[in-house]
Amino acid sequence: MRRAINNLRPSGQAEKELLKHEEHRAPMHSESWRVLRIQSEIVDGFENLRDLGPAVTIYGSARTKPDHPDYKKAEKLGKLVAKQGIAVITGGGPGIMEAANKGAFRNGAPSVGLNIELPFEQHPNPYQDISLENRYFFVRKLNFVKFAFAFVYFPGGFGTFDELFEVATLVQTGKIERLSMILVGKKFWGPVVGWMETQLLDAGLISPEDPKLLQVVDTAEEALALILKAKKQQKIPKAKR
Repeated sequence: MRRAINNLRPSGQAEKELLKHEEHRAPMHSESWRVLRIQSEIVDGFENLRDLGPAVTIYGSARTKPDHPDYKKAEKLGKLVAKQGIAVITGGGPGIMEAANKGAFRNGAPSVGLNIELPFEQHPNPYQDISLENRYFFVRKLNFVKFAFAFVYFPGGFGTFDELFEVATLVQTGKIERLSMILVGKKFWGPVVGWMETQLLDAGLISPEDPKLLQVVDTAEEALALILKAKKQQKIPKAKR
């Protein structure tokens, strides 16, 4: 198994500097160089992941501890998915990300981590066959979506919800194909989908088919079944390894 590591040491200030208000930004020549750094980061991801083959992106909290049932469930799903020859992509950090990478590591398919430097929580987990480092969230999110045919969401905080609604919006607006979005944990996600139906749908803010984008399950086996169904429906080819 190859191990591709981007040896960048991303500054935690990179995205903050990019998003500063105009009057506080760096001179134009500095902004131009920043665009080239963004371009190089995108190219790096594309080059390292282009031959990945079928892959699933798994999201979830960085704060979930190894003794938590969700951690164990994510680890089991990572292993089940990898044994089907499907790569696992995560954010490369601790918690659910670590669990999914750990389950996939050396189980027949690549375990990928798209790491990013944050003020707290994020540090690369050791269970990555392919490990990339990103300065910018939007580049990282691009790779999450571009190289996966299905998305699995374990319970998480703001980051997980951000990633959930971003993919849902891309599907809803036709920017990407209608891909499988699987929410693991009925107790956690059931009220979220229920809120969409009773608040957003009833108020006419979304369409009746929108909540159906999200499939809620409780077990790793149920999630795997939906992943394999999506793979078959989308006619995903096998990996070139």
